[in-house]
Amino acid sequence: MTSPPSTPKLNHENLDVYQAAISFAVLAVEIMERFPRGHAAMADQLRRAAFSIPLNIAEGYGKRSQADRARSYDIARGSAHACGAIWDVARLLGVLGDDQYERGKTLLHRAVSMLVRLVEHPGRTE
Repeated sequence: MTSPPSTPKLNHENLDVYQAAISFAVLAVEIMERFPRGHAAMADQLRRAAFSIPLNIAEGYGKRSQADRARSYDIARGSAHACGAIWDVARLLGVLGDDQYERGKTLLHRAVSMLVRLVEHPGRTE
C-alpha cells in the first residue's frame, strides 16, 4: 500500500515566524467569541490584526525587492504589537485566563523578535 502524497507547501510556511503567527491566530480565534457584550469592535480588531500577521509574512516572503519585503514584514510587526495591546485589554476584561495570556504573549514576542530582524535584513529567511 502506498501512502498518500503529502500536501505541497509554499516556502513561507517553513518559516518559524510564520508558524508562530499562525499559532497566535488560532489562539485569537478561540477567544474572540468570549469578549463581553458591547466589545464586538475589539474582537473584530483582534481578528483583523491577528490574521494580518501571517498574511503579511506570506506576502512579504513572495516579494522580489528587499524594500517590499521589509514593508510587508514591518506591517506584520505592527499588527503583532496591536494584538499585544488587545491581548492586555482582553485580560483586563476577563476574556483570557493566565495560561492563554502567557501563551499569546509568548507567541507574539517570538514573532515580533523575528520580524524585527527580517525588517532590518529582508533578504534573510530567519
